[in-house]
This record gives sequence, structure tokens and C-alpha cells, in this order.
Amino acid sequence: METYEKKGYLLRDFRVFRLKDERLRPIPFHYHDFHKIILFLGGDADYIIEGRSYPLVPRDIIFVSAGEIHRPVLRPAPYERIVIYVAPAFLARCTRQKDDLAACFQKARAGSSVMHAGTGLSHDLLFHMEKLERTARAEGFANGLYTEILFIEFMILLNRAMLAHELGELHASSYDEKIQTVLSYINSHLDEELPVDALAANVYLSKYYLMRKFKQETGYSIHQYITSKRLLAARQMLSGPDAVTDICYACGFRDYSTFSRAFRTMFHMTPKEWREQLNALSSLPR
Repeated sequence: METYEKKGYLLRDFRVFRLKDERLRPIPFHYHDFHKIILFLGGDADYIIEGRSYPLVPRDIIFVSAGEIHRPVLRPAPYERIVIYVAPAFLARCTRQKDDLAACFQKARAGSSVMHAGTGLSHDLLFHMEKLERTARAEGFANGLYTEILFIEFMILLNRAMLAHELGELHASSYDEKIQTVLSYINSHLDEELPVDALAANVYLSKYYLMRKFKQETGYSIHQYITSKRLLAARQMLSGPDAVTDICYACGFRDYSTFSRAFRTMFHMTPKEWREQLNALSSLPR
């Protein structure tokens, strides 16, 4: 499941897998269109998310938001985990006033993307995740509805645990401060011009050193990273009512033809075709 195509999209609301691999080929940096939660059960691994590297220990919970560039770094040992994929739109539909089921991802982005569950809490979460996985594979009366109820219950428990500080943040992540400054600036200014010279001057590095270091830390060139983030932001906006041309300019593209070509290259359809697909999916019975 880690090798899920970055151009893929989660067509169902969520998926749950329990995986154990004796050996995996090196996994490149990639991103998804959906959020991902991983309960790390065993192995010898680090997890890199947006340039920050986290050493993992059993019962760690990894939060990867949609669009975040990440990869596991695996050493020889069985790699065991439970993985949940969830569509952001599904969490949005389940939100009730201030009770946002995606709050755990927002908190992880603001602090630590990897948190640790104590023995008691991890047992409860593992119990709910395993029950959810079994139900998702089962058949029976209203099984789809029952699976959805269990999933929402799990997300509520996870958010409650985070708000009650029952999940401990990890402070052992390693990262390059200047690359983090550049990443933060890019993501806060996607609608603006982002020349490499200016980004480098902002952190007092040479242009060529920054380009080399950025690729080393993220797996992407600066241009690839900026374009990918702009296109992901545009695709998210296409689920709303704004005109396609307005979205193009709001996401930092200076002309529609460039935007449309880049969108087609990355997602294998035009922005208008993507919006039509979203509309068709939203009209399907659930």
C-alpha cells in the first residue's frame, strides 16, 4: 500500500489495512490525495515527512496529511503496521460545528507528525482498528453503514486522545532548519512568485547549495515541489464553487494554458474534467 500511485485518488471514503512485510524495496518520496494514519507495530524504521525525519518505536501513530511529501526509511526487519487512508471530503462531511474530525491532522502539522500512544491507549486504539478492519471485510446486514459508524467512532476517539494530551509528541525528529524555513515560506505563499534566488537569499544560502540540499531533504526539486503543491491546492479548490480561471490565478499560475497543461500532466485530466468527475462521484448513492 505504501507504493500507491501519487496520481491515484481515494474513490471510497476510507480504507483500512493491516500489513506486515519481511522485506520492501526502497520507497521513494511521494504524496497522496488523501490523509493517512499509520499505527506502527514493529520494525526498524524512520519516517520522513516534509523534510523532518522521525525515528519510530512500536505504538507510534504517524499522521500524514493529504499532499505532504513523505517516505519510510526501512532497515532489515519485518515492517508491521496498520494503515488507514481517509478522504478529506469524508471528514468534512462528518464535521459538526466545532467538532472537526480532521483536527488531529491539523494539530500534527502544527506540532509533531508522529505521536506515541501509551500501552493502555494503544491497546484501545488497536482494538478499534482491528474491529474496523474485520468489519470492512465482512458481509451482512447494513455492513457498509456499520463500518462507517465504527470508523467515525475511531476518529472521535483519536481526536479526543489528542485533545486530552494522551498522545505524546515526539521531539526527536531531525531536520535542516533552513530547509524547513523554505518549505514553510513556499506553502504560505503559493499564490506569489517564488524565484529560487529569493528563496535562497531569504535563508542566506547560495542558490545552487539550496537546490541541492532541498532535493536531498525532500526528494523533489524546488520547481517540482512548488508546482505539485500549487496543483494539489488547485485540485482541492475545484471541489468548491470558484471559477476554474480564478483558481488558476489563486494558486500562483500566471496563465490558464500553463495551469491546464500542468494539471493534465500530473493528474491525467483537465481541471474541468476533474471537477466533472467530482460532481459525478458526489451524486453516487452511498
